[in-house]
Amino acid sequence: MLPGSGNPPPTDNDPRPQPPEKPLPQECCESGCPICVYDLYAEALEEYRQQLAAWKLRHPDADL
Repeated sequence: MLPGSGNPPPTDNDPRPQPPEKPLPQECCESGCPICVYDLYAEALEEYRQQLAAWKLRHPDADL
């Protein structure tokens, strides 16, 4: 942590999270699966958003 800052120093060990890849239309069989690829994508996207928000708190000066 930087003295008096309350923030850890930026390092290469804390890369910016990357968004999940959106499924291609042909990846969904449209048969009403209990767990669709779009459901999995929505979950991954929410997790990414949470990780990105936490990363931004750790790196307030990072270019967005």
